[in-house]
Amino acid sequence: MNAPDSSYHFHVMRRALDEIDAAKAAGEMLSLEELAARMQMSPAHFQRLFSQWVGVSPKRYQQYLTLEQAKCLLRERFTTLETADAVGLSGSGRLHDMFLRWEAMTPGEFARGGKGLGIAWGWFDTPFGESLAMGTETGLCGLAFTAETGREVAMADMVSRWPQATYREDPDALAPWMAAVLGTAEADRPAQLHLIGAPFQIKVWEALLKIPSGHVTTYSEIAGAIGHPKASRAVGTAVGRNPISWLIPCHRAIRKSGALGGYHWGLPVKRALLAWESARADAG
Repeated sequence: MNAPDSSYHFHVMRRALDEIDAAKAAGEMLSLEELAARMQMSPAHFQRLFSQWVGVSPKRYQQYLTLEQAKCLLRERFTTLETADAVGLSGSGRLHDMFLRWEAMTPGEFARGGKGLGIAWGWFDTPFGESLAMGTETGLCGLAFTAETGREVAMADMVSRWPQATYREDPDALAPWMAAVLGTAEADRPAQLHLIGAPFQIKVWEALLKIPSGHVTTYSEIAGAIGHPKASRAVGTAVGRNPISWLIPCHRAIRKSGALGGYHWGLPVKRALLAWESARADAG
């Protein structure tokens, strides 16, 4: 199901998700009438628009934000990565049905800390709050969320990954790729990714790209899939260092117990990402 084309509707839905997440953090569930009133819409119109955007009703979406939903995902949508390619899972359920093309930086280029690399950056709205996007001529190399950290911390975090690169504010250069990410009417090409990391990290990120939207896996499964079954802790570190949040879906890695584990940009964001994808998978 494609997202509505209207920029206005996009921002309304982003605000609605913010309201839902804030209420959930306070242990509350908002009624349809309360949410509609906050969005200055009639309940019927808001329900229709929300269901078109997310794939389920506001009430059902809020149910996806519970811890029990993560455990349910582990039971019912656990992805064994060794067989993902064989059954075709790695190419399905991609974000807004957009295929992500990607290529990786060589180990030597990574070791130079991005020296000689030009990186454009800009701020973009997403359904999960504001994001900081970064990209080279090849593709998006960074996507950070600011809801929990703020702009200054997010920027410092991303720049520290490639300290020798040259940075320039240029959101227009990134806009076509971000349009593909967000599924907006302006999208005219797939989102291209440029993976910049150490060889072990890139192996982990490749494995993450094989987890379908609406599914989850565990750190130990990722370790096994990349040929290092005893390296769960190192895998966890590499998952946490993923620079391209949402698109390289590190949020789909959880603990064997069903607990969410950590998330670099804040657990509320991880919870919202999983809820969003689960809702759309069920609706499909």
